[in-house]
Amino acid sequence: MSRTLRLLITGGGTGGHTYPALTTLSAVQRRQVPHDVLWVGTANGLEARITAEHGIPFKAITTGKLRRRPNLKELGTNIADVFRIPVGVLQAIGHAARYLPDVVLSTGGYVAVPIGVAAKIIRRPLVMHEQTTVVGLANRILARLATTIALSHESSLQYLPASARAKAVVTGNPIRPELLQGNRAAAYDLFGLTFEVPLIYVTGGAQGSKQINTLIAEVLPRLLPHAQIVHQCGPAWIDQMRAVTLPPELADRYHPVPYVGGELADLFAAADVVISRSGAGTVSELTAIGKPSVLIPLIPTGGDEQRKNAGYLASAGAARALLEPNPTAEMLLAELMPLLADPGLRQAMGQAAAKLGRLDAADALCDLLLRAAHYAP
Repeated sequence: MSRTLRLLITGGGTGGHTYPALTTLSAVQRRQVPHDVLWVGTANGLEARITAEHGIPFKAITTGKLRRRPNLKELGTNIADVFRIPVGVLQAIGHAARYLPDVVLSTGGYVAVPIGVAAKIIRRPLVMHEQTTVVGLANRILARLATTIALSHESSLQYLPASARAKAVVTGNPIRPELLQGNRAAAYDLFGLTFEVPLIYVTGGAQGSKQINTLIAEVLPRLLPHAQIVHQCGPAWIDQMRAVTLPPELADRYHPVPYVGGELADLFAAADVVISRSGAGTVSELTAIGKPSVLIPLIPTGGDEQRKNAGYLASAGAARALLEPNPTAEMLLAELMPLLADPGLRQAMGQAAAKLGRLDAADALCDLLLRAAHYAP
């Protein structure tokens, strides 16, 4: 009989760290590899909710975040976090030593550092995955401890410590496979869309984005003669976006919604253009499904990550990017209108995006885990 693979997963805080790990675990399960799994994260991170929803055993540890340039408001938190970090390391060592995994998968966030240290102490292989083009501080620390480093982009190599680059493999960033199975007609039926004009899907993330919502509200009267829009604006913004004054004859082309859940795959399939932030997860999804986009990066982020992600896609002809800290409605229209007017341009951008996508990223990361664990079915 095959031996049981013991997999310890750490990473979380946000969906960008949590979902790649969850998708990789699904790849292990699809291969019918006998396995046990333990996920270690923070009690208040997204990973705690996601593991509960999927019935994954979970242990919480204390952790802290070191802010390299804390403002006065963050200074006290920074000092408190200095004392939380060693507590988290001790907790991580305890969980790891009791579980004794065959391999540890780290997908980032500050919770991953204590478990990475624990893996080194108990001499267990550590596979570290970096989702962004810019390697964050936590992963630059873990890179020195990792057995194998999985990168989403080849351009990330330059951000690794020189001594760690030989351990790096480009796998891509795992995305949820259901996002590739969207039904265009289902989205058109759900939102009552028309085939007369292109569809724009706008999202600022689950909570919405004040910047994106404000820009969209300003451009709607000029945009709706040329397009229809489904806009995930966030629960806090839905009343305000529904109250935007629109030309009566075009009002039915604008569909604000507080949140997009299971219908996201259908919306992606139906959308002609996507307007969004440029976080690692979003960029991976847009390239995997091959969608042209107008990206409005969140500025600032750690290492200016989102602006570099957007620039990476724009330089490949896969997206238009508003790289200014405070883009105007005129800037957005200048990037968007040529796409709406030219189906050939949209198709070319979609093809360029697809060339950057890695549909096999979860399987590639699964291979690295099995290899690091010396697992042979």
